[in-house]
Formats: sequence, structure tokens, C-alpha cells
Amino acid sequence: QVQLVESGGGLVQPGGSLRLSCAASGSAFNLATMSWYRQAPGKQRELVATITSGGSTNYADSVKGRFTISRDNAKNTVYLQMNSLRPEDTAVYYCKLARGFVTWGQGTQVTVSS
Repeated sequence: QVQLVESGGGLVQPGGSLRLSCAASGSAFNLATMSWYRQAPGKQRELVATITSGGSTNYADSVKGRFTISRDNAKNTVYLQMNSLRPEDTAVYYCKLARGFVTWGQGTQVTVSS
């Protein structure tokens, strides 16, 4: 059974940066598509970024040019580098592994506020 553990969230001022990490257990990571989602209070969960097993990436329009998704298959870890953060980026961020089946992490809180 695959488990995902996110880390790296916190409180940051507008314009600041954070790097989220999502570590996966098990052997499914290398061939999986990994994604980051976020859910703000009172809003639906939305897709932020995706990276395929081959390294192709896709981003929500709202984060293009500011966020970068990457993966390290040797460490079974996917990252989300977030720069130029805005108050509207405040949300709980979740990673998702998809490889036939889907597994979600528990989420990490990101708060952008002065």
C-alpha cells in the first residue's frame, strides 16, 4: 500500500517562497503521475500542477511562471517550488499519486499573509 507524506508548508509573507515535498512509500512512484492540488476554505479542491513519469509538466494558469513541480525518483519524492506567493495561494496543499489507482496525502497548510 502506497502512502504519501507532505511537508514544507507554513506561514510566509506575500512575495515569499516555499518548497513543498511529498514522499511516497512503496515501489509505485517511478511509473506514477504525481500531482499537487490545493483547497482553500469554502472552495473546491483544484489542480495546481502535474508531472508524469516521463517528466512532462502541466500547470494551472494561476500558478504558471511562479510554481515549479519536479520529482526525484531516487528519493520517491515530488516537489512543488512556490515563488512570488500571493494571499490567494493560501490553502491546504495535497499531493496525489496516480498509477491505475489513486492515493492522496494528508495535506500541508500554506498561509500567505503579512
